[in-house]
Amino acid sequence: MQVLGIDVGGSGIKGAPVDTKTGKLLAERIRIKTPKNAEPQPVAEVVAEIANSFNWKKPVGIGFPAPIKSGIAMMAANISEKWVGTNADDLFTKTTGCDCTMINDADAAGLAEMKFGAGKGQPGTVIMVTLGTGIGTAIFHRGNLLPNTEFGHLEMNGKDAEHRASDAVRQRDDLSWKKYAKRLNKYLAAMENLFWPDLFIIGGGISKESEKYIPLLKIETPVIPAQFLNEAGIVGAALAARTGS
Repeated sequence: MQVLGIDVGGSGIKGAPVDTKTGKLLAERIRIKTPKNAEPQPVAEVVAEIANSFNWKKPVGIGFPAPIKSGIAMMAANISEKWVGTNADDLFTKTTGCDCTMINDADAAGLAEMKFGAGKGQPGTVIMVTLGTGIGTAIFHRGNLLPNTEFGHLEMNGKDAEHRASDAVRQRDDLSWKKYAKRLNKYLAAMENLFWPDLFIIGGGISKESEKYIPLLKIETPVIPAQFLNEAGIVGAALAARTGS
């Protein structure tokens, strides 16, 4: 089945058609900068622009940076507060003219990695951590997703962890890889103590440079980069539309 996968991020909105049987992108992805303030209608219009670029009329899966329940955004961390309580499913469906399905963005990335990537066949507990504008988490046990976890908001030195250890913070504070790895290690150690996972998978744009920081981590749990790198969210969003997750 072919589904258009969309990954809505704090800095960019990316999309491409996906073959949900293989997880392969069927065309080069399109990326458009997230509109200022990331308010509902402007974001929906960017998604429609991406869909129109592919002349798309089929189902669309959208990974979104918020907990999603029955298509409704429950909170807003790196997007406009106007999303809270908005039926995003209906907004995107109306604006694009396509049948749209919403899923939390980290959950989407995790689905892709568990189905086709670094988590495929992994037993036990696997935690996907996406590092970008914020920190997203997706927790799987024996391949089953616990949806809408928001452990990027775990407290770390009196702040949300994503305000200490996200990739955006690394860039903003011009941290060396050694200093950044120390912060990330502290965050992952806290998650390790809470969940005792068997594997961490690191996604987001920073996964492309995993050799610069993963070897510096000192936790007990194995840590590996996402195989889909920054495209995991696109693939997983498409899978969510196919399965109705």
